[in-house]
Amino acid sequence: MVNLSVCIEMFWLDETDPAAKVRNVKEAGIGAYEFWSWSNKDVDAVAEAQAETGLACAGHLLEPPFALTARETEQALVEGVSKSAAIAERLGSPGMIVTTGNILADEAWDITLRRVVRRLKVLSAVAADHGLKIYLEPLNPVVDHHGYWLTTMAQAADIVAEVDSPALTILYDIYHQQITEGNLISNLRTYLPLIGHIHTAGVPGRHELADNEIDYRAVFRAIDESDYAGYVGLEFRPSLTEAEALAQAVRIAEEAA
Repeated sequence: MVNLSVCIEMFWLDETDPAAKVRNVKEAGIGAYEFWSWSNKDVDAVAEAQAETGLACAGHLLEPPFALTARETEQALVEGVSKSAAIAERLGSPGMIVTTGNILADEAWDITLRRVVRRLKVLSAVAADHGLKIYLEPLNPVVDHHGYWLTTMAQAADIVAEVDSPALTILYDIYHQQITEGNLISNLRTYLPLIGHIHTAGVPGRHELADNEIDYRAVFRAIDESDYAGYVGLEFRPSLTEAEALAQAVRIAEEAA
């Protein structure tokens, strides 16, 4: 069965305490959680809740996010990766999610590529020194992230090959890639050696994993049949109650196994 993780940013929106959300994940019967930014959280309280519940932290964002393409963020990224790595070590997380930022209207894609590759070489070296992975995430530019620079698995795979660091992997977000390019199971198998983390949500709407255009039983079965050992993050907005939505996801994973 796939190893599920709950993105606490998308669940229990009426609850403002991340530590309480970690405890909610435990009550839902799922063994791992993840989140986006760490700088807006009481990390000590989150770590205390994690220790209390015995959950694993599957990952969080490298901050500042959406900064790889920007011209003026070089020093902020260098400082940010060390701080983010310290948070990952504090929580026992295996890696950090990296988002690229948007296309620069006055710059050719290939010129931006050179900047992104240079920065990822630096970030990956720091991550490797800490025994961590970086999860480079393509996003869809159609619905959620208009103008986003990195959109396909092939683009991400080329960057990973050029950076050539064991620390740099791809975050395969099944929701985003269904919108951008489809071909989900074939791409999963093609790029599996490069995938370090997976996200899921239904299409359209970014809701539960059932009753949408993605057959998550088939996708989870393909993951189970592979040698992927990482987490599969539940990063969706529930239209049911949180308990119902998470129980449904667990049931789909169990049926696929």
